[in-house]
Amino acid sequence: MADQLTATTIRTDVAELLYRHPDETSDDENLFDSGLDSMRLMMLIERWREAGVEVSFVELAERPTLGHWMKLLAGRDG
Repeated sequence: MADQLTATTIRTDVAELLYRHPDETSDDENLFDSGLDSMRLMMLIERWREAGVEVSFVELAERPTLGHWMKLLAGRDG
């Protein structure tokens, strides 16, 4: 079983792909408007799947905010 994906991990992973410090993105900021694109989103999905978390592109793309993703993913595993 994989380690659980935490809110901190999600925030840090997103920040890395946006070339930001983790505290520079608010929980309700639209990540697509902030520079995240579909290729980077796929990179996140693959990273999180490697950590044992099953998530789909659609689940994340429908509501592209850290707050939603943290509620959806934190603690979820395969």
